[in-house]
Amino acid sequence: MNLNRILTSVLVLISLYLAYRLYSGIQGTIDKTKAIQTTEEAIITKLKFIREVEIVFQEVHKRYTANWDSLSQFVENGKVPNIQRREEIKQVGYGQEEVKVFFDTLGFTSVRDRIFKKNFTVSASDNGIFMGFKIKVGDRALKNQKAYLLKVGDKLQEVPFQEQGMITALAPVTVGTEVKKGELLINYWDYAFDPAIDIKNMGQVPMLPGKNFDIAVGKVDKNGVMVQVIEVRDPRPVNPARKESNEAKNRKPLHFGSKFDVTTSGNWESQ
Repeated sequence: MNLNRILTSVLVLISLYLAYRLYSGIQGTIDKTKAIQTTEEAIITKLKFIREVEIVFQEVHKRYTANWDSLSQFVENGKVPNIQRREEIKQVGYGQEEVKVFFDTLGFTSVRDRIFKKNFTVSASDNGIFMGFKIKVGDRALKNQKAYLLKVGDKLQEVPFQEQGMITALAPVTVGTEVKKGELLINYWDYAFDPAIDIKNMGQVPMLPGKNFDIAVGKVDKNGVMVQVIEVRDPRPVNPARKESNEAKNRKPLHFGSKFDVTTSGNWESQ
């Protein structure tokens, strides 16, 4: 083997090695970016769930809680009163009225149903003649699937669902009946969160077994009124860009709420 062939072979091997290193570096960066994105999506989903539980907890108990066991027990066993607001108006003099406001409790809903189930309705899109439903109770509707037929003037409208979900009730309206715009026609619901979520470990950070989110509750003075506040934060961001010292709020560790302001907004919502 002459010198030229030896040099050529060495150069080929070096080129292959450099190409492999370049590919590995690029692929490694892509894989790392995907892993960070996947982890952050899981963290955001968990933070949204915790936020919803805390909001309902505060609605019932008039305070937030930093106790994960209390939150778990609340979801598993708690109930939320169904409150109806009504007014009574009484004439107390010429041109004068006295208004009394009452809040009636009309039964209770389990916390689990309140948090996990999101209810939707479909109403008549216009004044017209009802021409029939395109779905029945017990069916699962898909987004943009046709819900019902409505004749408006000479035109026949096929009105779609705006969300997906399980049909629970159809209005007792028959074909040929005149309906008014806004008249309720369909009730349905869908899960707002994964029903298989581990309630007992709701405070655990995804991909970090045994590590819980940092949680802080308290009160702040707003114009002389002490108001409840809460903040729940990812204690160990996987994204190097999410440093506590970062001045941009939406690039700080993923969190919702604030220890110093009355809000339950998540910083991912402003990205």
